[in-house]
Amino acid sequence: MKRVYGVAIKMVLASLALVFVAGGAGADVYVQCPGDTDGDGVIDDFTDPELLAHPNAVCMHITGGDGFINMADTTVTGGARGRQLYMFGFADVTGVPPLDVIDEGTTAAWYPGPLIELDEGDEFYLSLTNVGMARRPDLDDPHTVHWHGYADASPAFDGLPDVSISIHMGGTLTYYYQANEPGTYMYHCHVEATEHMQMGMLANLYVNAAQNDLPDGTNLNGFIHHTGYEYAYNDGDGSTYYDVDFPLQLSSMDPEFHDASESTQPLPFALMNDTYAMLNGRGYPETVNTAELANTENGVVSQRENALVEANVGDKVLLRISNLSITEYFTLMSPQIPMRIVGTGARELRGTGGADLSYLTNSVNLGGGEAFDAILDTADVAPGTYFIYTSNLNFLSNNTEERGGIMTEIHINP
Repeated sequence: MKRVYGVAIKMVLASLALVFVAGGAGADVYVQCPGDTDGDGVIDDFTDPELLAHPNAVCMHITGGDGFINMADTTVTGGARGRQLYMFGFADVTGVPPLDVIDEGTTAAWYPGPLIELDEGDEFYLSLTNVGMARRPDLDDPHTVHWHGYADASPAFDGLPDVSISIHMGGTLTYYYQANEPGTYMYHCHVEATEHMQMGMLANLYVNAAQNDLPDGTNLNGFIHHTGYEYAYNDGDGSTYYDVDFPLQLSSMDPEFHDASESTQPLPFALMNDTYAMLNGRGYPETVNTAELANTENGVVSQRENALVEANVGDKVLLRISNLSITEYFTLMSPQIPMRIVGTGARELRGTGGADLSYLTNSVNLGGGEAFDAILDTADVAPGTYFIYTSNLNFLSNNTEERGGIMTEIHINP
């Protein structure tokens, strides 16, 4: 009985600590952002000397905490939203006053977390507030942000808890990054990474190339740049030009692991078996549903990013593909429209002498932490619906329900 009472006392104390933190949130939620006068992470004073010294400043404020999502296997609930899972995750609170951040972020996690899109040369001030685990008040886990693939990261801001700062419950840290390399990245929590990433603390991140902002009419080795043109990389010849881009992040979850976490049971790390495989946090057919999806536990909109690819005939479509599953390799296929792979690991495929090393393929294999930039050329593609899916047949399901998992559609309009 002593052990039971000890656990109960620990949970009560943790609950009181969470209440105390929430009541005094303004003292701990301190956001650093040049030109932000009220601490909400929004630049509102463009005469601020600090902002004038950092004219490319971009600010964002996110939380780390817990929440809920629903899977896409509708038959388990008779046609309503699918199986509900407890999760950890990030949420966007940019623009929320400091005193309201804890309340706004509690049990409000998104999956995947908020998309981060930057331009090359931006100075990014990313504030992370740890709002605690309201459903599991016995947990006082710290959180971090690890920008996966960021070149020459400062150890303090790398998110690896061995050498950098971790944010404890009620605290806030502002990370600083200078976005000097274009390409497709990703971010995730690196504290107890196996658990926190399995539970949902991951998201899309990419950096747009500076070549997008060249003067109108610039000659790129015979390719004429015009205002509004966009490129995956600073290629110098227009070879990575695209008209529209879409992030496609692969991930997976083990429902038994999530249920064990919610019910305070020992976590079966060695038995982890991911039976929900997803694109942008959804299984098919929810991947093509453009609506933002609320969970059935508390009504929070927790799945905001669909995976539908839409373009017009003749468009070049950039797919920013990444994998943050901690257990699985995936093969992603586009059998009807070939993919030209122009970059991997946020690096353009170029030889040391500038040779073009891009290649055409119908499939890419991704392990955890890998990213590919793939361009689909629709110049000779008839209007209609096409598919992207995994060739791993066991991941073309939502747990035990068939015809789901890692699959989405490409809609080509006339």
